[in-house]
Amino acid sequence: MPSTEKLDTHHKALTLNLDAAAFGSFAEIGAGQEVSHWFFVVGGASATVAKTISAYDKEVSDDLYGSGSRYVSRQRLEEMLDKEWAQLLAQLSKTRGPHTRFFSFVDTVSARNFAGTNDPHGWVGLRFQMQPGGPANDVLLHINMRDPLNVLQQEAIGILGVNLIYTAFYQLQTQESFLAGLAEDVVKERIEIDYIDLRGPAFESWDRRTLLAHLVSGGFAEAVFFRSQGPAVPPTEALYKKAVVLAPGYFGHGDPTHSQVHMRLLASGVQELQKELGEKEVPPVGFFCLPAAPLTPNEPVAEVPDLLRRIDGLLAAGGDVILFRQYELYNMTTLVHRYTQAPVRFVAGLSLAIRAFADIYGNLEGKLLEALARLFAQNVRIYAYPMPAADLRERLKDLSDSGWEWSETNGMVSATQLRHPPPLGHLYAYLLASNFLVPMQVPTALKADA
Repeated sequence: MPSTEKLDTHHKALTLNLDAAAFGSFAEIGAGQEVSHWFFVVGGASATVAKTISAYDKEVSDDLYGSGSRYVSRQRLEEMLDKEWAQLLAQLSKTRGPHTRFFSFVDTVSARNFAGTNDPHGWVGLRFQMQPGGPANDVLLHINMRDPLNVLQQEAIGILGVNLIYTAFYQLQTQESFLAGLAEDVVKERIEIDYIDLRGPAFESWDRRTLLAHLVSGGFAEAVFFRSQGPAVPPTEALYKKAVVLAPGYFGHGDPTHSQVHMRLLASGVQELQKELGEKEVPPVGFFCLPAAPLTPNEPVAEVPDLLRRIDGLLAAGGDVILFRQYELYNMTTLVHRYTQAPVRFVAGLSLAIRAFADIYGNLEGKLLEALARLFAQNVRIYAYPMPAADLRERLKDLSDSGWEWSETNGMVSATQLRHPPPLGHLYAYLLASNFLVPMQVPTALKADA
């Protein structure tokens, strides 16, 4: 049995090499063979490594795993897993099967290219047995690499791969122990995990949605994506090169009535952006944006069950949800712009726009001006919907001395009716005049803030 003490990557690889029951293959494409490399350098690799391969050439890769898929994709990852696992069992199950826990580790990665023009990300997979002759279990990850240099990204993938194999063999007691083992020495600072899928009897009691939410609440990812229909995907596949409408909010009321109001609000934003783009353009996509962080320092951090309750209310209404780690709109802009340079629009009630001005932004050197500059990056606007005056007053009651005033029309307040004394009032007027903040007309049915 391995030591219960925390081990570094060297000792994790060595522990696996000294485990007579662990034996498997490695197929790594796109960032060297950094995972298998660890098992060779620590010694004793012949007891663990059946084969290593790195099919960099596209024709070679297609010949091995089949053509027709993108090379850095879940489809290619699963083709690699199936091929390597089938070959491993066909060649070794008769001689080693009765006393061996087989595994196949695969990854397909787009590390930083020489020019530095690509988005470094990848897919990582592991198929393994819990006991000799047992059924297969799968772990599939989508990762984003945050290191600035290719060589550092290769190093980080090596650590992550060793962590994954070690954790699968020795730390599957709980979801928490699994994530903690996976993250040691590399995740959060160097690698972001924004998607995870688990298959097989080893994980039959685990809740996948909870695990996804833990990726954000635990700081493993900046955002994860929850889909109302179809299989889950990482944020990059939901956002890639698309025009996007984001509806941020806390969505505390998870009942169907409120969820339908939110759906109509988002649909109106998508319709408005479609009018901007023209009917011949590809229709925009719309997502609800729920932050895991509290709105104010005095509020408690949301527990995962509460986050899932709110997400489920939106999913049940037919909406897709992006769960963000942070609540600031400019952080949402930054993440979305990783994957698309097409137009991005926020759609929200006035209270959210006011809070964007009221926050202190003490973490930014340029305070409010820097926050707004980051928020209104290229081709970003906010569609600001009117709110009932009573609702607006209620939503802003915890803002001390906000300075905001407004006039009303039939009990409703629009963006053009908000006022604030200078100098903030001048900044607000500039955003209105420059069309960064777009006043909207709201259908009668929309009488609530998203």
